[in-house]
This record gives sequence, C-alpha cells and structure tokens, in this order.
Amino acid sequence: MSGSSVVALCLLLVALVACGGRTAADPARADVQRVLDRRAAAVLAHDAAAYARTGTGTGFDRLSAIPLADWSYRVRDVERTGDTATADVELRYRVDGYDRGPVTAGRTVRLSREGTAGTWAVDSDRPAEESGQQPWDQGKVEIVRGTHSLVLGVGQSTAALRRFAGLADRAVPAVADAWDGDWSRRVVVVVPRSVEGMAGLLGSPVSSYRGIAAVTTGETGGREHAPADRIIVNPDAYGLLGDLGKQVVLTHETTHVATRADTTSATPLWLSEGYADWVGYRGSGRTAAQAAPELADAVAGGRVPARLPTDEDFGFTAEADELARAYEGGWLACRMIAEQWGEDRLDAFYRAVGAHDERTGAVEGALHEVLGTTEKDFTARWQKYLRAGLA
Repeated sequence: MSGSSVVALCLLLVALVACGGRTAADPARADVQRVLDRRAAAVLAHDAAAYARTGTGTGFDRLSAIPLADWSYRVRDVERTGDTATADVELRYRVDGYDRGPVTAGRTVRLSREGTAGTWAVDSDRPAEESGQQPWDQGKVEIVRGTHSLVLGVGQSTAALRRFAGLADRAVPAVADAWDGDWSRRVVVVVPRSVEGMAGLLGSPVSSYRGIAAVTTGETGGREHAPADRIIVNPDAYGLLGDLGKQVVLTHETTHVATRADTTSATPLWLSEGYADWVGYRGSGRTAAQAAPELADAVAGGRVPARLPTDEDFGFTAEADELARAYEGGWLACRMIAEQWGEDRLDAFYRAVGAHDERTGAVEGALHEVLGTTEKDFTARWQKYLRAGLA
C-alpha cells in the first residue's frame, strides 16, 4: 500500500480508531464538564433550584453564605462504567473582595444517568484523596465580616467568630505599619470546630497540629503564582492562649499573608517565621527573655546555638522545646536586624532573599547587598545578641 493510501485510510477511520490504536474520546468528559458548568453558574447565582437540577442538592446551603466572586470546575479525567462515572475535577473559587488569586482544590465527583440519552447528574462531590477539605465539607459555614477581615466558621458561635474578627482587624493595621510591601490589607480566617477540623482542611494528620494555634496556607511561590491565603485556626490550642498570645498569633499569621508575594522557595523558615514573630511582638513591650523562654534557658546554661535555625528545626514533628527555640532564634535574628540596621533594611533584606532564583546563596547575597555583611559575621553578631539579651 502506498504512503498516500495509508494516510487516506487513517483519515477515514479517525472517528473510530486512531492510527496509533487509541479509541476515540469518550463524549462523557465533555458532558460532565457541561453539567458542572451549570452547577457552577447556580452557585454563583445563589440558585438552589438550578443547583438541584444538576444532581444532588447536598452542600448548597452549607456554602450559600460565602460571598463568591468566581466558582468554576475543570474536569481533568473521567472514568466511566456504563451509566456511572467518576470525575477527577479541579475546583477554583475566589472570595469576593478578599482573594486576588483563586483557591484551587482537587475534588472527586461521582455521577450517574438514566438511559443512554440521559443527562449526567452529580451524586456526590468530595475532596480528592490527596486534597484537604473545604470548610463546607465540615458543615454549614457561618460568616462574620470585620473591617479588614472575613471570618468563616463551622460549629462556632457568632460571638466567637466576632472575637476572631476583632483580633484580625487589629492585626492588619499592625502588619501594614511594619511591612511596606504591596498587599490587600485584608485577611480570611477559617475557624473549624476542632483540631480535627483543622487537620481535615489541611489534608494532614491531626498529630501534626495539636500544639499549633494557627497556620497560613500558601506561603511560598512568588507573586506570579500567589494563590488565596487562608489563616486556619486550631481552636483547641488557640483557646489556651492569653489575650496577648492570641493577638500575637493572629498578627503573625497576617504577616504571612502580607509577605506572601515576596516569600519564595529561596526564603528560609528562620526568616519567614522570624519576621512574622517580629511583627507579632512589635510594640508589645515583651523583652527578649519573656518572649523567648526556651532559648533563654539554653543560653543561660551556656548552650548558645552554633548556627541559625534550619528548615528542619521547624518541623511540626520536632520536640516542643526544639521547635520553640527555632522560632525564638529566627525572631531574635530579625529583631537584631531591625535594631542594628533599621526596620526598612529588614524589609529590604526580606525581599532581597525572596528575589533570588534558588535557596543556595540567597541569604548570603542579601546579607552582602542589603546589610553589608557576611553570613559568618552575621551569625557571630546574632550569637552575641543572644548572650546580651538572654543570659
């Protein structure tokens, strides 16, 4: 058979079987995308009836209070067995007035249809196996609006959510006074029912967060990839804090939101966490020894750290005293820069580190460019600073 005949035959059969042996695309994927497009439109329109026409109405009332600017689905893959199908879906949504970029979440959507000409209908919509839950997966979402904040709560009283809004509303101007970068000056705080709810939202084991009062999602990646940030609270651990501790934690996490675009893979945790603690304690009147008790005990006992904390020192699985010393060491390094070089230089140093293409050389380069020093000299000055402030 000639080459032209082979090409003609392939073109003739392309609708049935490709030349490489692949079967033609199953139209189910396009059909599923269309029904999910209708479902997304119903969410944005707050149209419960239209939502129910796309399948199960379960969950609609749980998220109806959230002010949404965007909500969309992208079908990545469909596995079909007769009149049932399982779709691997990417959900993207944005809270109106708060999110510059979207939250992206993997979802597993199961569908069915009646008859060969029937329309696909959603039977269930759940988090994908390796994705965290969304707040509405845990129950009805209640919201409280603050001046600079939006608090989403599940299983929490309105009074409790208002207290979180008050803390966040004080945190935002405190961060804006310290950080001179460009950010939205608004935060979204999520308060689940318990530490189990926090772990579910983060898609991680509960044991990772039992002693952690709050975390902020989406802290690294750079300005062009910055997604929407969420401050997620562990109400069990947070409730054990005093008034100052609660404010410091919310201000710390708000700092992560503010510095998000300048926090990249080149930024070490001693800098990102230390800077957030520096802003959190700024103006609190707390002395170094009061705010860094674990490191103070170590220094008083002659155990001055030989190096700045590594990323591994910040692992949630570390011993509590080791983790505390890592945070305290990073905080005091940033505090030292603010005192000895100035707060503007601290901000510039933070940005300079994050602007590097990779971790290697980032801190060393910024120390030279912004502070006019070397890593060896900086570490020696930090050790002297610890001895003077903590011994």
